[in-house]
Formats: sequence, C-alpha cells, structure tokens
Amino acid sequence: MGSSLDSMRTELNTAVSGAAPGIPAATELCLACVGLLGVDGVAVSMVHEGASRGTFGSSNAASRRLDEYQFTFGEGPCLDAVSTRDAVLAPDLDSSEEHRWPAFTGAVLDEGIHAVFALPIMVVSLCVGALDLFRAGPGPLAGEQLAGALIAAELASAPLLDIMATAKDAQGLDDDLLSEGEAGWGSLAELDRIEVYQATGMVMAQLQVDATEALVRLRAHAIATGQTASQVSWAIVERRLVLERDDDGSGRRTP
Repeated sequence: MGSSLDSMRTELNTAVSGAAPGIPAATELCLACVGLLGVDGVAVSMVHEGASRGTFGSSNAASRRLDEYQFTFGEGPCLDAVSTRDAVLAPDLDSSEEHRWPAFTGAVLDEGIHAVFALPIMVVSLCVGALDLFRAGPGPLAGEQLAGALIAAELASAPLLDIMATAKDAQGLDDDLLSEGEAGWGSLAELDRIEVYQATGMVMAQLQVDATEALVRLRAHAIATGQTASQVSWAIVERRLVLERDDDGSGRRTP
C-alpha cells in the first residue's frame, strides 16, 4: 500500500507542479483526482467565516455547479469540513440516516450524485477551503482512496496560496492577506462569482436594502426556482430578471 500511495502522491504532485500557478494548478489536481480516486467529479472551494467564497478549480462544469450549491443553500459538506477542520464523508446521501444538509442533498441527488466527500485544505494554521469529491454511486472511499484524497487536499494548499498572493498583488495590499480578515478575502471575491457581487449591488439599489438582505433575496429566488445563485445573478446583471420588493421567489422577468 505504501508504494501505491507514493505513486499516487507523485502523480498528484506532478499535476499541480506541471500547471500554471493558481486556478490552472487546482483544476489539474481535480482532474488527476478523478482518475486516481474512483470519483466522478472534484472541486476546490474557498471558505471564509462559514461561507463559500468561490470554486477555484474543478474537474468539469458539473462539479463546479455541484460545489456552488453549497454557496446557494449556505450548507454542505465543504462548509462543515472547514468548520470542524476534519474530513466530512457522506457515502450515501439517499440514506434515511442522512439528515445533515436537506437542501443541498436534494439538489445533488437531482443531479445524479449519491456520495460526497469533503476534506479541509490548510494553509499554515488556517483552514481556507475544502476539496470536494462527488460520486454518482453510493459507497465509501476505500482506504487507499481516502488516503489519496487526504494527500490531494494537502497539495491543494499550494494553488490556493498562489491565488491569495495574486489577489494581494492585484489589490496592492500591504499586509499578509491571511491576517486581513474580510478586507483581504474581499479581494478574492473578485476572482470568482463576480456576477453574484454585481447582482447583489443591483438588488441593493433597486430595492433600497443592505447587502445582507439583497443576497438573501437572491439566494431565496435561486432556491425557489431551482437555479444556482450564479444563474440568477447573471439574469439580474443582464437585466432579464428584476426582483420585486416583496419577492415571493418568482421575480419578474423582462421580455
């Protein structure tokens, strides 16, 4: 088992080191995980103060969408993995004993995914995100597969650190991004899901509400209409959708 794991580490490390820093490296890591760990999709997400800040690497568009459900619903295994700093394993989302994330679980099952595994990503002593693995069929990660996933989560810290450094340079921040709290992480938001932040600002102006309420209304509309927050945001940004002041989840679409 040792030599097999060593080989797996080498392949995963090659995927990261052989790609451009940041999101390309995270994406290559996700693609390598699919081939090595017996899963159907993988995503790397950033989490700060209990909220998903973006998907910064994925094996395909479906994995990115599955990861985004955690942002849309405000619940999911990656958020729990970050808060507990421990692996969160859901080998059978359709089990009668699985009650942890009702909204997320329903959406993921509708996508044909029955097992999800999330592993925390650490940068120094800070937990900055999670590696999410999705599988169509139920069943646990085998011992060697889980060990490989833990290696992948360890390696995922490098591209996330590169992304943080890029955001710091782009914003001209003087202090270490990891110590900047919300201001520092705010710059990272500009790298992903920019449409959500644009749409939130538009809803604030249209309805005269604060940012928190605007985002709640946006997410509520997404949940009510079976969409992701990004899909609703693009409709708002492109002026195909206007949320009413007393939004009942239906919204008003422009011709």
